[in-house]
Amino acid sequence: QVQLVESGGGLLQAGGSLRLSCAASGRTFSSYSMGWFRQAPGKGREFVAAIGRSGSATIYADSVKGRFTVSRDNAKNIVYLQMNSLKPEDTAVYYCAADRTLSFPTPRASNYRDWGQGTQVTVSS
Repeated sequence: QVQLVESGGGLLQAGGSLRLSCAASGRTFSSYSMGWFRQAPGKGREFVAAIGRSGSATIYADSVKGRFTVSRDNAKNIVYLQMNSLKPEDTAVYYCAADRTLSFPTPRASNYRDWGQGTQVTVSS
């Protein structure tokens, strides 16, 4: 099991950029596929992006493709979500998730075992 702590959320205007970080505990971070999900008020948890163990494989939700970039630094045990051209509909609590059994990144939340507490992102129009 790995402990995850997200940071970097905040309040900003539409069109702005923000970078979220997710710091993981432990010495086997490079063994985990990582995902980013979000949940807006009154809605279910939604897939945003995911990255494989080495960082070479990434997948994105259609709603963020071309605007968001997921990356990781295995030496620092951190996964990032760079968010550009933010829209009001990106407002949500953003969560990172990890799973050691995944050989490839997946958009299914149920595939991830470990979750962070989330960080709020609010985009005003």
